[in-house]
Amino acid sequence: MTPKQRDLARHALGLPNNDKQSYRNRFVTNSGCPDHKEWMQMVAKGHAWRRAGSELTGSDDLFGMTLNGARAALERRETLCPEDFPKQTT
Repeated sequence: MTPKQRDLARHALGLPNNDKQSYRNRFVTNSGCPDHKEWMQMVAKGHAWRRAGSELTGSDDLFGMTLNGARAALERRETLCPEDFPKQTT
């Protein structure tokens, strides 16, 4: 994961914050934005997932982190929200 992709991943997860735990798992962007290319690369590497644009997202694509991608984006002492990542293993 590149530094830019890690920044995008952390933004999608709602990090950093005072609780040191993610509280969401989503990022909306369209193919005309530079971030879209980064997200597509993360999808190709298995670090993220993509849902094609819909009325709900204003036709923009919806992206989120896979468990492995989310773990790679964490900093020391940060955790993932069990509601967004229920199948975590220790």
